[in-house]
Formats: sequence, structure tokens, C-alpha cells
Amino acid sequence: MYITYLAGGIASGKSTVSRELRKRGACCIDLDEVSREVTTPGSPTNELIAREFGSNMLDDKGALKRHALAQHVFCSQERTRQLESIVHPAIKERLAQRLAAQGEDALCVVEVPLLNKVEDLAKAADEIVCVLCPIEERRLRAIGRGMIGADFDARVAQQPSDTYLVSMADTVFLNDSNERKLIEQIDDWWDQRRKSHMEFDAVSQRIG
Repeated sequence: MYITYLAGGIASGKSTVSRELRKRGACCIDLDEVSREVTTPGSPTNELIAREFGSNMLDDKGALKRHALAQHVFCSQERTRQLESIVHPAIKERLAQRLAAQGEDALCVVEVPLLNKVEDLAKAADEIVCVLCPIEERRLRAIGRGMIGADFDARVAQQPSDTYLVSMADTVFLNDSNERKLIEQIDDWWDQRRKSHMEFDAVSQRIG
């Protein structure tokens, strides 16, 4: 199995890359989805959150009051770390389960919204890929999708910088012109990784 973490800022084209790789046969997992899976109503994770931050963080059905939790936690670095210490192990376990369900020859792409928050998880990746796009283009895209400009600016302020992403990345996709150019980069990456992965599997089978 070859595991890639895919990172990028809001409206950078990360979802496009994930979609195109899925078309080519990659197993794609959205870490946001994994996070929601481990915080479903009645989950052990929700019970731990309520125990740590108060039962008022859950509604009468055991679902997280996400807005209330965010307001209570993210104003404090200590509370943020406490929440991460509860949620991250559950995410790590669930992600491992989803990866284990794939075949040994699978190329798996884990889409990550905030790479700086999951560096410990990313250590298990064979490769980190980031998607870069000029901030002005990203802002126009987000507004075109219905997001208010001020909301986009606030989201960007909370996300890791391009400098950080490049420092962490093994591969960078530049999404600064048109989708065709991006897809060409995706095709080149996919062909190289697929070939290398198949060659590695062949060697492993001979040794085995």
C-alpha cells in the first residue's frame, strides 16, 4: 500500500486533485469525514468530550454542538490541545481501519484540511502532496461558490501558510493557470507512482 497525504488551502484545488485521482483508481479518504465518523451521536469520543468540557457540549440526542464547542475550545490553546488529545487518537484508529480495508496494492490518498494539526498522523504517510494556488484566485473561486469574502479571509487566517505546506511537501501541484494544466501534473504523478508501486510489489513477491 502507498499512502499519500493531500493538503492545500481552501479553494486551492485539493478536491479536484482528489476527484481526479479517484477516477484513476486511487482510494481517497477525506479526514473531515473520518472526524465526523468518530463524533457521531452516542460515540465514545462524544462522551469523552462531554466529560472534559461539560454535558452542554452535546444536545439531547448526544450529538456535538459543534459551534458551541468551537467557541468554548478554540479561544484557548490549552483547551484546543485537550480536545485534540481526545479526538486525534479516535481519528487515527478509524483511519487505520479504513486503510486496512483496502488491498495491499492500493494507492491511498488522505485529504487533509489542516496538515499542521495532524503532523503526527502524517508521519505514517509515504508521501505528502500539497496543492498551491494564488490567494487572489482562491478568493475569487470561494466567492463564486457563494462564500462571503470576509469569511474566506477568516478561514485562510486559520489555515497553514503556503510556505509551511511547501516545507512539508514531497510533491507540489501548481494550480495557477487552468484545470488542464493541473490534470497534466496529476497524470504524471499518478503514472510515476503507479509504476513504482507495481515494481515494488513485483520485487516483494519475488523475495517473498
